[in-house]
Amino acid sequence: MHAPGDNRAFVPAAIRRVVRPEPASYKPPVLNHGESPMADYATQRFNMVESQVRTNDVTDPRIHAALSAVTRETFVPAARRATAYADVPVEIAPGRFLLDPRTFAKLLQLASLRATDSVLDVACGTGYSSVVLGRIVARVTALEQDADLVRIASDMVPASGATNVTVVQGGLTEGARAKAPFDAIFIQGAVESVPEQLLAQLAEGGRLVAILRDGAQGRAHLYVREKGRVGSRPDFDATVPLLGGFRKVVGFVF
Repeated sequence: MHAPGDNRAFVPAAIRRVVRPEPASYKPPVLNHGESPMADYATQRFNMVESQVRTNDVTDPRIHAALSAVTRETFVPAARRATAYADVPVEIAPGRFLLDPRTFAKLLQLASLRATDSVLDVACGTGYSSVVLGRIVARVTALEQDADLVRIASDMVPASGATNVTVVQGGLTEGARAKAPFDAIFIQGAVESVPEQLLAQLAEGGRLVAILRDGAQGRAHLYVREKGRVGSRPDFDATVPLLGGFRKVVGFVF
């Protein structure tokens, strides 16, 4: 039950219906004479969209097209490229993961993205999620606090051809106030709670999507700002690794 005065108890009408990774690991695959693994990656990417995305009620063709176009394997360490398109989260650094394709695609659809949107991508990691978002919306602010991941993302994003994605370094729970407000905010990992600092950076009509985890169970939630208030509702089930720092605030118990 929500406490009195908790904005999230209000449901708007709109929603009622440190070890570091080695940079060298992120170089494009080195081909031996006669090898052509990229064709295999293209097949895996096609199968990912057909079997993990379309079959899980993700119907937006813009999402299909973006996921089909971005080479997911180049955003993961070389040692993990064999699992780049598996239906599991892929570790990109100690304790940091790319969301599994199903969960990521369903979050994209849940956010009801528009071509004119300005989006904040929290915990962008190596930049994969931000580049995908950049193919759907107008502007993406890719927020990362880990210095090594910031450096990698800063190399990978422009190399991908994305010109509307800006990588910034800062605290994940603090957002990017200098570039707010945002039409949509993504949190790339499970959290125990969504910080008020992030909700405050939503524009009117803005949406925030995140996986809230209580113990081992996780569920996607959609937050919407309407008439100055933020309401939320749960959506699909998802089990993804916790993102550090987003702890639930525990009050006093008498």
